[in-house]
Amino acid sequence: MSAPAPSPLAIVDAEPLPRQEEVLTDAALAFVAELHRRFTPRRDELLARRAERRAEIARTSTLDFLPETAAIRADDSWRVAPAPAALNDRRVEITGPTDRKMTINALNSGAKVWLADFEDASAPTWENVILGQVNLIDAYTRNIDFTDPGSGKSYALRPNEELATVVMRPRGWHLNERHLVDADGRAVPGAFVDFGLYFFHNAQRLLDLGKGPYFYLPKTESHLEARLWNDVFVFAQDHVGIPQGTVRATVLIETITAAYEMEEILYELRDHAAGLNAGRWDYLFSIVKNFRDGGAKFVLPDRNAVTMTAPFMRAYTELLVRTCHKRGAHAIGGMAAFIPSRRDAEVNKVAFEKVRADKDREANDGFDGSWVAHPDLVPIAMESFDKVLGDRPNQKDRLREDVHVEAADLIAIDSLHAKPTYNGLVNAVQVGIRYIEAWLRGLGAVAIFNLMEDAATAEISRSQIWQWINAGVEFENGDRATPELARKVAAEELSDIRQEIGEQAFAAGHWQEAHDLLLKVSLDENYADFLTLPAYEQLKG
Repeated sequence: MSAPAPSPLAIVDAEPLPRQEEVLTDAALAFVAELHRRFTPRRDELLARRAERRAEIARTSTLDFLPETAAIRADDSWRVAPAPAALNDRRVEITGPTDRKMTINALNSGAKVWLADFEDASAPTWENVILGQVNLIDAYTRNIDFTDPGSGKSYALRPNEELATVVMRPRGWHLNERHLVDADGRAVPGAFVDFGLYFFHNAQRLLDLGKGPYFYLPKTESHLEARLWNDVFVFAQDHVGIPQGTVRATVLIETITAAYEMEEILYELRDHAAGLNAGRWDYLFSIVKNFRDGGAKFVLPDRNAVTMTAPFMRAYTELLVRTCHKRGAHAIGGMAAFIPSRRDAEVNKVAFEKVRADKDREANDGFDGSWVAHPDLVPIAMESFDKVLGDRPNQKDRLREDVHVEAADLIAIDSLHAKPTYNGLVNAVQVGIRYIEAWLRGLGAVAIFNLMEDAATAEISRSQIWQWINAGVEFENGDRATPELARKVAAEELSDIRQEIGEQAFAAGHWQEAHDLLLKVSLDENYADFLTLPAYEQLKG
């Protein structure tokens, strides 16, 4: 018996966009509908499993490597598929949203890879979701020349051989796309919308360009979630008639539970795996989320005090390099989020030295590449990796067999001696309000205090406020973290912003909404799994 025809999808509550018909074709929507029909029930089961696992962590305050997958970890014979030529050298990767200007600048940046982001660096307005797809199609067909209406500056692509390879990041499993619903009125998961539209329109086109449909997979919490993605890839490749193994995926190890399943995640995706990535903010957010009721030993200090040299972060990154290289996969390092100042050369000098030290450390630890948020950082990161790699495309032959990480090492938060500070609370409130306000205006990547912030930043900000209050942290000035103190700091920040930008700009923004939402997710007794879920309900467009 043949499978039923996919349910038609309806576009709801969305203003028509220029050129949307080029993306939302009948055939593309039928493909997305089939992804939804086949795989959303499993997505739902996996989200329920996340809640069960979180309840178990709340009960035990610990995590361990999985006994049921010990045979996979012990089997030294398996490897992931060899990297395609376009993904073999990834020594510097630039990240950013898919607006038209960023698309051109990222492709031209000199980086080896551009992470074209529909996730944390993009607020999921319908315009960003659909026109981001238009921009990528235009980039591959070289129809993307652009003149900035504000500055009059023109942007055009360099020759194809000088452009970064695109690795596209769809939304995480937890986010739905409210503007696309099935016949029963159920929203399609954003991951299937982003992946489906991009893959359907560009898979063959990318092969014709000597590249392929490459993806970053965010927010993964288990090898079973990686298995679902692998099944999606197998179906998608058959559907459009391209060879199995054409898709390649790099998984962000940005949840604490995934850190205990790195080998299993690579195993599930082995025919499609390209590597693993070690981020920071989402990883710390995940630690707070999962161990928020684990007592004082799990209380994190100020976010900027938790560098990649913290013992539990060293354990995580070194285990990631060892795991990847043991299995023939790329290990990609974390973000250099600094945004250069056009006015303060001294700020730039200090920050560039920090970036250089960070990238030197990653290259010397065995990473094959790393992330930057701004084109000016590409040469700095490139120099760090060039010194170690030379003409080699990667250092996957460096097996790091000297690394031995125990399960307890990954959650030894109290191995870090820094403490939460009052200034840390102020910074969390400042960044939280300023980021959420921009997100509600449709901006997902925002420069705040010379750092490129995205949704992961807001998550760690509100999580730390929540954790410090619930742990009754006492700051160095004698103040105790309380809801009243958080409200006081937030009110002062709102007043400061009003003075800083003026009454007219303040009234035109979403400042009060952002203030209220930050306090809601920071102070509610019931910790929201993701800030972006209540924020999406307030996002216009």
